[in-house]
Amino acid sequence: MDKFIINGGKRLKGEVNISGAKNATLPIMTATLLAKGNSILHNVPRLIDIKMMSHLLRVLGARVDFHGDVLEIDTTYVNYYEAPYELVSKMRASIYVMGPLLARFGQARVSFPGGCAIGTRPVDLHLKAMEALGAKINIEHGYIKPACKELIGNEINFDKVSVGATANALMTAVLAKGETNIHNAALEPEIGSLIDFLNKMGAQIEGKDTTHLKITGVSKLEPAEMEMIPDRIETGTFLIAGAITKSEITVSNCIPKHIQVLIDRMEDAGYLFEIIGDSIKIYPPQIIKPVDIVTQPYPNFPTDLQAQFLALMTLADGQCTVEDTIFPDRFMHVGELNRLDANILMDKNMAIINGVKSLSGAEIMATDLRASATLVLAGLAARGQTTISRIYHIDRGYERIEEKLQKLGANIKRVRG
Repeated sequence: MDKFIINGGKRLKGEVNISGAKNATLPIMTATLLAKGNSILHNVPRLIDIKMMSHLLRVLGARVDFHGDVLEIDTTYVNYYEAPYELVSKMRASIYVMGPLLARFGQARVSFPGGCAIGTRPVDLHLKAMEALGAKINIEHGYIKPACKELIGNEINFDKVSVGATANALMTAVLAKGETNIHNAALEPEIGSLIDFLNKMGAQIEGKDTTHLKITGVSKLEPAEMEMIPDRIETGTFLIAGAITKSEITVSNCIPKHIQVLIDRMEDAGYLFEIIGDSIKIYPPQIIKPVDIVTQPYPNFPTDLQAQFLALMTLADGQCTVEDTIFPDRFMHVGELNRLDANILMDKNMAIINGVKSLSGAEIMATDLRASATLVLAGLAARGQTTISRIYHIDRGYERIEEKLQKLGANIKRVRG
């Protein structure tokens, strides 16, 4: 397995460009199944998850070709409606094929999903939405099998916010007969991006950026072409890279409003920002103030930046808490940060961080995607050498992270396993 070796304690400088958003691209890739023909996606990051979704689409009968950062998906000859265990078990986002397959074929057979081991993430809301639209759900031998003769528009009321369920409900409802209203829909920018793509395909969706989405079903959709939005989690991760190393860096090709809550909390910690168009420059303070955070659905603090912010707070002057209400078990990075001489205690789904003056390098192990990025950030700040093993996780969500950090002056290298 590959490792990162980081010689930390060095300030960064320069500019880094943010790649396209993985979490926006994956559902849009599956949305192409709703039409027959060639869809073209621009600004697509080259990530393991993108490659895995491409492979799944090929299994279903699509032709998928990568040209630089352009992804072409021809769904003309898709004729298979099963997403097998060996693929779905490796990537939770595979569940996104369920809605499009049901809408296109009137049935689907999708294995229960896998992905990062950060606690139970049930798919009951996905199934509730499909049942509301007329599907009957059978579950057997580890597979979900929705089926229906005709999808009929209906009221879908989510009792909690779910990005994945909102996306699957949208992709199922666009070809349903009549009107569908989704209540308590997710507000994440990735949902807005999916709505834009579906409307480019000929769907009729109203209410973007609100919790109430109105879908008027159409009989047919056409292939579409669109540019993927920048990755807000990568944006936040690189801002924290500058913050934790007390560096002035510029993060470009981003959408600052998508991470406004992070900017607000970092301002509370003493950081200053200069925002011009699609770029953000960060200025570090002399002393990092402790800041409490609680993760909640967008536009509140994202769970996908919880671990990175926690790493920053290990160097704050005082005590603070980080609570995760989305994934209460998402704290496997805490033990590894403590190996770097952080002082973190756990109380159920809350981390209590007592700031230290410095971190020190050690051998540590990555456990999931965002934890991997967090350990890289901590390694950049730590005195001495840090070796991070099992970094295959990070390649699922960050495009060439070590190369981008090297351009900023970081002493980081990948050692092939």
